[in-house]
Amino acid sequence: MDKIIKDVGDIQSRLFDHRPVINAEVRYFVREFEEKRGNRESRVLENLNKVVLESNKHMLPMNLDDVNQQLSDVLKRLGAANHMAERIQQRELEAQQGIQLQTNMEKLKEDWNEFLKEQQQLKEDINEEHTRAIAQLSIKYSEKKKELAKFSDI
Repeated sequence: MDKIIKDVGDIQSRLFDHRPVINAEVRYFVREFEEKRGNRESRVLENLNKVVLESNKHMLPMNLDDVNQQLSDVLKRLGAANHMAERIQQRELEAQQGIQLQTNMEKLKEDWNEFLKEQQQLKEDINEEHTRAIAQLSIKYSEKKKELAKFSDI
């Protein structure tokens, strides 16, 4: 009976358990796929390498000449733009200095007017002081004349 059970188990595993067969088929498929893909990829890489080598031989010298020409054009344009920017900056500086000069001139005029006002005030103060001094001297001399007149009458 053990033999029968074992045979039934083997039959059942063969009928229902397909893993070993499927694993073998998958391995075969993967091996075939990789071999075919490997050959195809190597051919594609070889063709790509040929195209790159040909383009390096023919296109690189032409491109270098074009790049050098364009670079010299760009340098010329940059030089012109730099010159224009310097001129604009110089004009702005001159305009700013002109504005600053005008502002300084206005300030100097205001300071001069203030100085003149101060001098006028000082002049008026000195004139008042002088007038007071003259008045005091006049009073003093008139008193001296009166005293002198008293002594001369005697």
